[in-house]
Amino acid sequence: MAVETGNALGGFLRDRRMKLDPAAFGFKVGRRRTPGLRREEVAQRSNISPTWYTWLEQGRGGAPSADVLNRIATGLMLTEPEREHLFILGLGRPPEARYRHVDAVTPRLQRVLDALPNSLAIIKTATWDVIAWNRAAATVLTDYSKIPREQRNILRIMFSNARVRAAQDDWRSVARFVVAAFRADAARAGAGAEIAQLVEELSRTSPEFKELWQENDVAGHGDGLKRIRHPEIGLIELEFSNFAVDGRPDLGMIVYNPATQETAERIRSFIASRAALR
Repeated sequence: MAVETGNALGGFLRDRRMKLDPAAFGFKVGRRRTPGLRREEVAQRSNISPTWYTWLEQGRGGAPSADVLNRIATGLMLTEPEREHLFILGLGRPPEARYRHVDAVTPRLQRVLDALPNSLAIIKTATWDVIAWNRAAATVLTDYSKIPREQRNILRIMFSNARVRAAQDDWRSVARFVVAAFRADAARAGAGAEIAQLVEELSRTSPEFKELWQENDVAGHGDGLKRIRHPEIGLIELEFSNFAVDGRPDLGMIVYNPATQETAERIRSFIASRAALR
C-alpha cells in the first residue's frame, strides 16, 4: 500500500499496524484484504475513535495530543524506541521522560566494564544508584560489593562516608558539582518523586547537603578532571567521561582514566598487587 507523501506519521502507524497478528489479540482472522490489524481494531485497543485514528493514518485532523499518542503506543505494543519515534513524528519532540527503576545490568554491559582493566568504570541510574562496576573501580575508588545494595548511592556515599570525603582533593567543590549534576539527571529522567525520599533523608542527616540542595544549582557532567587522595597510592588525577547507555536513557556509564602516565603506572601497579593478593 502506498504511503501518502509527507505523511511520515501515517506511514509509521500503518507499518506497525500491519505487522501485528490479529489472532494474538483475540480478533477473528477470517478473510482480510491486508495483513495485520484493521484500523478500527487499533482504535479499539487504543481507546480512541476509529475516525480519529483513520485521520491520523491519512494525515488529517491536525496534530494528536500526547495522551492519544501514548494510547496508540499501548494499542500497537510499541517498544520504547518506537514510542519515542512516534512522538517525534507526531509532535516533533520525544515523549516526557518516564522513570523506570532498575537494579542490575545485562551480562553484556558488565563485560564492557570488565574489558577496561585499568580504567575505573561504573554504571549509575538516573537517581545515581551504582548498579555495576569493574574491578578497577572497586580497587581504587570504592568496593561497592561491601556496601548494602540500598546504600550504593553516590550522594549517600559522598555525604556520609568519611573515607570518601577525606579522599576528595576539594570536597566542597566536588559536592556542589555532584548535587547540581544529580538534580539535572533526576529531572531529565522524570524521577522527581523517586528522589524525594533521598533528598529528605540527606537534608535531615547532612546540613551541607541541605544547603547545597537549596541553592538549586544545575550542572551538566559530560567530562572533567577528578583529583583523589588515595590512602595507599597518594594523589592521583583522573579524567572522567560520561556516556549514555544506548537504548537505556535511565542509565549512564562513568569512566575514569588516568590523566597522566605517572598516575596510570601507579594505578596499574596497585591493581596488579591487589590482584596478586587475591
